[in-house]
Amino acid sequence: MTSATFVKAQKATTIKKTFSRETSVSIEIAADPAIVWALLTKASDYPRWNSTITSIEGQIALGQKIKLKSTLDAKRIFTLKIKEFDPNKRLVWGDGKGSRIYTITPNSNGTITFSMDEKIGGLMFPMYAKYIPSFDESFDQFAADLKKEAEAIMKSK
Repeated sequence: MTSATFVKAQKATTIKKTFSRETSVSIEIAADPAIVWALLTKASDYPRWNSTITSIEGQIALGQKIKLKSTLDAKRIFTLKIKEFDPNKRLVWGDGKGSRIYTITPNSNGTITFSMDEKIGGLMFPMYAKYIPSFDESFDQFAADLKKEAEAIMKSK
């Protein structure tokens, strides 16, 4: 297998529309899906491995609510509901303004592709869109942090 067969990290991209904005990133991670899933679903551990999250309170489980603080807006607490919880495959959380979707896809070379997509919007979106910072850099960092931690755990096994 040559390095050309590996999926390289994609830089985050954002698509802006009048009533919504969608940001996406994906990265290949040399780790088992269960390792990545464990990192994504243990709320109290996020600040240790993820430099974009300062805290998460609550349990990441279907139907539960969490309170998240991000480096993008350190003063704001986001109250989010866990909307989908498909172990080792898909996690979705969000609020009335949008949803963040985490997807873990196994690759034939023994790695996984991790994707994170967030769509925010609604009828009032044009009125507050200019106050929402770009997510691109934060998404790139989140994916890089997840890859680093998951691969370190995988190597230690």
